[in-house]
Amino acid sequence: MIHTDVVIIGSGPVGLFAVHQLGIIGLKSEVIDNLDRAGGQCIELYPDKPIYDIPAIPVCTGEELTKNLLEQIKPFKTNFHFNEKVQEISNERNSWIVKTSRDKIFKCSNIIIAGGVGSFEPRKLALKNIEKYEGKKIFYFVSNKNKFKDKEVCIFGGGDSALDWAIELSQIAKVNLIHRRSEFRGSKHSFQQIKELEKKNKLKIQTPYQPKKLEEKNNKLILTLEDDKDNLVTVETDYILSFFGLIMKLGPIANWGLNLENKHIPVNSENFETNKKGIFAIGDICTYPGKLKLILSGFHEAALAARACFKNAKPNEVYKFEFTTASKEIHDRLGITKKD
Repeated sequence: MIHTDVVIIGSGPVGLFAVHQLGIIGLKSEVIDNLDRAGGQCIELYPDKPIYDIPAIPVCTGEELTKNLLEQIKPFKTNFHFNEKVQEISNERNSWIVKTSRDKIFKCSNIIIAGGVGSFEPRKLALKNIEKYEGKKIFYFVSNKNKFKDKEVCIFGGGDSALDWAIELSQIAKVNLIHRRSEFRGSKHSFQQIKELEKKNKLKIQTPYQPKKLEEKNNKLILTLEDDKDNLVTVETDYILSFFGLIMKLGPIANWGLNLENKHIPVNSENFETNKKGIFAIGDICTYPGKLKLILSGFHEAALAARACFKNAKPNEVYKFEFTTASKEIHDRLGITKKD
């Protein structure tokens, strides 16, 4: 059995920042994630996509953000348990017992659920025999944009992911943006950029079209598209990127006795505790009045949840708030030599 102050479920940016906030107040955490590495959606879905809402960082990618957060928590020597799912939790004498899919057992005072939106799967293209092309010529997220350099790429979707990648890849590839409606639900600013790129012949927009048939010839994908009047057109491409959104699955979390609201976990916004004492939810998976699904908001939630965890982990100690710039104890935990 592994004893710790806090078990964190999820190693996305918010989960990683929770490690930091727990560490600077002297709490030990163990991190469990069903993916094979840290970073969550930032790594799995958009490692190369620019992120603009991290304070003091004008722009960074999902991969860069993850690397910086991992560097930030190095002093705490946190253990990560990848390729594992939390299957079961139970309460014994005011402690939580956490069991994983690899038969590991943790005993802790607190659990922080930072699992994004739970397990996620892409909505797939409704085409026959698509499986043999997935991961080779058809992708639902971009792990390396240079793969598409100087290639023909068809992008399906009308949301922010489709628009953002159409803009990004138009710099290095021949892009064809295809959507089943003439209207796009992505941001107006991104759509304006798309229209400007179209005027400059940097990309092509085809609406309203949906995929009807897929074939392969001479190592090229041959797509048959159908519009809303049953007219058919054929498109030749090297790769297909599909951004029809994600199907969210809570998995075992749904069986833990937590209150649920549209596959999200309601929390008290004072400390982000759920209806179960000692279990907290932060990041995209939690909901409360005024909730904003931003990484920035998740960082705030992690900071307050960490302080609440202190009270459960060390009930006989009084938490004393100190500014990180002034606390010698925090400097020592971070391995920083404080100057006089």
